[in-house]
Amino acid sequence: MDNNAIADNFSMLARLIDIHGDNSFKSKTYAAAAFTIEKLTVQLANTPREKLFSIKGIGESTGKKVVELLETGKLEILDEYIKNTPPGVIEMLNIKGLGPKKINTIWKVMEIDSLGELLYACNENRLTRFKGFGETTQKNIPQGIEFYFSNQGYFLYAELEEIFPQVENYLKRIFTSEKVHITGKYRRQELVIEELEFVVLESNAVIKPKFQTAQPPELIHETENSIQYKLKNGLKLHLYTGGNNMAAELFRTTGNSDFLTAFTEAFPDLSFNSLKGESDKAVFEILDMPFIPPCLREEKAIIDKAQKGQLPALIQPEDIRSVIHSHSNWSDGANSIGEMAEECIRKGLEYLVISDHSKTAAYANGLKEDRIAEQHKYIDVINNKLSPFKVFKSIESDILNDGSLDYSENVLKTFDLVIASVHSNLGMTEEKANQRLLKAIENPYTRILGHMTGRLLLSRNGYPVNHKLIIDACAANNVVVEINAHPRRLDMDWRWVDYALQKGLLLSINPDAHSTDGFHDVKYGVLAAQKGGLTKEHNLSSFSLQQFTKWLKSK
Repeated sequence: MDNNAIADNFSMLARLIDIHGDNSFKSKTYAAAAFTIEKLTVQLANTPREKLFSIKGIGESTGKKVVELLETGKLEILDEYIKNTPPGVIEMLNIKGLGPKKINTIWKVMEIDSLGELLYACNENRLTRFKGFGETTQKNIPQGIEFYFSNQGYFLYAELEEIFPQVENYLKRIFTSEKVHITGKYRRQELVIEELEFVVLESNAVIKPKFQTAQPPELIHETENSIQYKLKNGLKLHLYTGGNNMAAELFRTTGNSDFLTAFTEAFPDLSFNSLKGESDKAVFEILDMPFIPPCLREEKAIIDKAQKGQLPALIQPEDIRSVIHSHSNWSDGANSIGEMAEECIRKGLEYLVISDHSKTAAYANGLKEDRIAEQHKYIDVINNKLSPFKVFKSIESDILNDGSLDYSENVLKTFDLVIASVHSNLGMTEEKANQRLLKAIENPYTRILGHMTGRLLLSRNGYPVNHKLIIDACAANNVVVEINAHPRRLDMDWRWVDYALQKGLLLSINPDAHSTDGFHDVKYGVLAAQKGGLTKEHNLSSFSLQQFTKWLKSK
């Protein structure tokens, strides 16, 4: 172990001590030792053990730990701190502008222990409520987190919206539009993507010189029919090369392996050589079957549906007629209810459901009973002013640890509808999570179950649930299941949409917006829902004002 590695261990130990809020004298001692060791001109590994303690800046306590590192390759006290620190908290040390003291506040005071949660809290305008976190800090942290995530090589679909057109335009410019087409996971609208995939109808010999620029991407893999690069932002670029038939290449590279295997087995005599055109619609036309949209090419079952003429008419962004699940500046949102209503009107929407946080969510300035009454009077004024547009009175009520909601029946019945969500004690077993959700679903005032698993993509898996059990309970209690459209949530997962539809369940694509800008996230909820086969008829936020009002009276 060289000096740099030893110094890194001491530096990490010092920062973890500060993060835990422990002995500041010790943290300063270890930080000073790290600085001293890093500047040494001789390697400690080559220094006789008895002489270690005489080196200026290394006392007896530090010296013993240096010996421990040299002889065992690890530091027991550091391992203990790492064991007792959530991995997400340690990751925060990689974010520019976040030192140990700030991380201590984020973890111990805000009760946030992952980067995804921290990013979400910034989006919800929560950090500025705490000492030492101004608007500039809250603005800079998301940039640092997104930079960190991008360097891990994985991106949310939404994060690639700006990158994709730049890459596509570049490829089409140098190889012509007819020879370039997006394919793979991005074309299938996957939620998390590690590479952009394109069919390029050129040979490797033609393609590679085009990438020999002043700042060329890193070539990481090459075969006869593919080239894989790594771009400067950490995103991989996968080019399928050497083909001469766009329809065939596009079909072969779009569907996942399960779909393609099942398709080959279903149509063993299909010849790709006779295909013409720049679209893989030609594959389905030659088989005289309906075109299966790329987003549905995941499983064998969709092939059977296509053959039987049972493909769903997928919901589209323009089918959304409302904003359900939104937060105003009464809790942790950035805009007033009036501003949010006016933005809905500008977008041609018919109604808005304001569902600010409930009183248990003190971190989000959740509404206590007296403020609820004030808000309802305020909404009445807005409705009189903006009619026929309507703002509905809702709340995102916390599901407490025992499954109850955090208001009395007398308060719950004052709302037009209640969204029930879990925000605390997320480290549950599946049995505990099921019990907690089931009790909330059975509450007669629960109309929508919010973000079913509490997951945050690329950061937090969410608590385990028995999806069938929860969906069955929602169907039995006439409770709608939310598809939370925030790009980091997209929860309930699209893989359970089909089962929910089989049970006759209504779903609702909701932005969970904390500002008017958040309304845009509905698009990502629609794209995710399409993968599950959702139609507008089974989506609550596609209901007209008249239909929604009728639904409210149905329970």
